[in-house]
Amino acid sequence: MKTKILVIEDDCAISELICMNLEAAGYETVAIRDGSKAEEFLKGNDAEQIALALVDVMLPGKDGFALMDDLQRTQIPVIYLTAKDDVISKVHGLKSGAEDYIVKPFEVLELLVRMEKVLKRTGRSRQQIQIKNVVINLKEHSVTKDGIEVALKPMEYELLVTLAESKNVAFSREELLNRIWGCDYMGETRTVDVHIGQLRKKLDFHDVIRTISKTGYRLEDLS
Repeated sequence: MKTKILVIEDDCAISELICMNLEAAGYETVAIRDGSKAEEFLKGNDAEQIALALVDVMLPGKDGFALMDDLQRTQIPVIYLTAKDDVISKVHGLKSGAEDYIVKPFEVLELLVRMEKVLKRTGRSRQQIQIKNVVINLKEHSVTKDGIEVALKPMEYELLVTLAESKNVAFSREELLNRIWGCDYMGETRTVDVHIGQLRKKLDFHDVIRTISKTGYRLEDLS
């Protein structure tokens, strides 16, 4: 079952863009564009399936700050996505109970990374990720292909999870180095290429992990 994300955003273009990118990354989305309608949704049983809410502050009907009480009653973690970048608004949003506060415009990769951190911190992260015949068990730190466990080195596993958690999103080699090997790593970006080669070989992911010219890599799963 896919992790379900509630997107409360009144701008149609932004809402559709967010939902499109989240769905490409392997999430399921529920889009609501009015604060009052969001309030009604949160009173229903469907709200129990929501793992995380992305909430705009300036909404018609009932603004995002006013929705916080309804969201907290349903115990749904909240990330505010808003154009309100003043310090007072940020402090108010975080003190009211939001897990994070992201100012528009933002990069999709940044949003996905922050979402994963909140989902892990609140115990709502995905337990498994499946790409074709490969299953990543995040709880057990194991990978199987056609039901048979595949032995991956620690950095190979971390690289696979990083790419799989943000399906269809391109990472530069530098981003992958910083996220997996750490900012203090003194080696070359060639290290990423070597590990990618091993993952492709071990998982038969030659057409799944794509090389992005002059950038880096992307794990594609459009099934």
